[in-house]
Amino acid sequence: MYARISSDVEGSGLEVTRQLEDCRKLANSLGWSVAEEYVDNDMSAYSGKRRPAYERMLADLRDGERDAVIVYHVDRLTRRPIELEQFLEALDAAKVRQVRFVVGDTDLSTGDGLMVVRILAAMAANESATKSRRVKRKMEQNAAASLPHGGYVRAFSYAEDKVTVIESEAVVIRQFAERFLAGESLRSLAAWLEDNEVATVAGKPWRTTTLRAVLASGRIAGLREHQGVIVGPAVWPAIISEEQHRRIRALMQQKAVSGRRAPRRYALSGLLRCGKCGHPLYSAARQTTRRYVCVSGPDHGGCGRLTVVAAPVEELIAKAVLYRLDTSELADALAGRTAQDEALAEVTEQLAGDRAQLEELATAYADRAITMRANG
Repeated sequence: MYARISSDVEGSGLEVTRQLEDCRKLANSLGWSVAEEYVDNDMSAYSGKRRPAYERMLADLRDGERDAVIVYHVDRLTRRPIELEQFLEALDAAKVRQVRFVVGDTDLSTGDGLMVVRILAAMAANESATKSRRVKRKMEQNAAASLPHGGYVRAFSYAEDKVTVIESEAVVIRQFAERFLAGESLRSLAAWLEDNEVATVAGKPWRTTTLRAVLASGRIAGLREHQGVIVGPAVWPAIISEEQHRRIRALMQQKAVSGRRAPRRYALSGLLRCGKCGHPLYSAARQTTRRYVCVSGPDHGGCGRLTVVAAPVEELIAKAVLYRLDTSELADALAGRTAQDEALAEVTEQLAGDRAQLEELATAYADRAITMRANG
């Protein structure tokens, strides 16, 4: 069974729960046992962004793990005609014929059924496109009037009305703006927020990417932005000054990557795994010693309990790679001889089988078990 909802404002998942309940009733009436319930909550089927559960369902269909699909409605499955065709291709490849919908049940095994489903998918795509145009126009209108964006989630330090300042959060904004301008890194600021149990609006720990977006935003300086461009002063009060905002943006620009990569001193950074928690190990220098460490805290989430000196492990890996490169098997594979040998073995085996069959026919003819007509 597959269930999806585009926007879950409350985060309760009630809509997908209702879809699943109706799908279970249909499965029960058909006498089908439910192997798995694939759910993409708060994910659009029109934007083209990845839907993990949907992709996993397609993979399971292709691998023969599933032999039937139940969906509440076609528009829960997809709102993009090209994606519908990909779903139909996956069904054909897996020879799956049983697909049922709770609402608007259609038989995909018939030409008329396919036509109806394609029409429904096209109508859903048009509906989404029309809604998208209205939303974009409304956003442009709000930007021109310096009104706040009408998103579902409030911004940190502003109330649900997007205008009223929450002073307890505004104090935090001012503190890490001042500390960033004083030279403190975003990662240390994120760690400071985590240590003081200051969560994001969604109740999650701060990451450097989230913190960077908040600091760089014109919103906290009382400026209205639209598509990354400041269009003028906003109707809500500022938390930091415009001068601070300009300094923050300039400092971020100064720290931005220049595009020229420095020579790598840590060839295995992100490739090695911690033997205690399984997270990747990253580079960390200590005076003159290069090391790989399991990093805890913001952006990494490791256990922080493992450190290895870089030189010995790099030497071990280098020797293993050189040993592998020096084998005859790899040389044959690079030269294409392995594939040729496999193809020759397959043809030789087939030829031996044909010769054995010819000898069997000749023996049967000599023993008068078959006639020349039958042999021919």
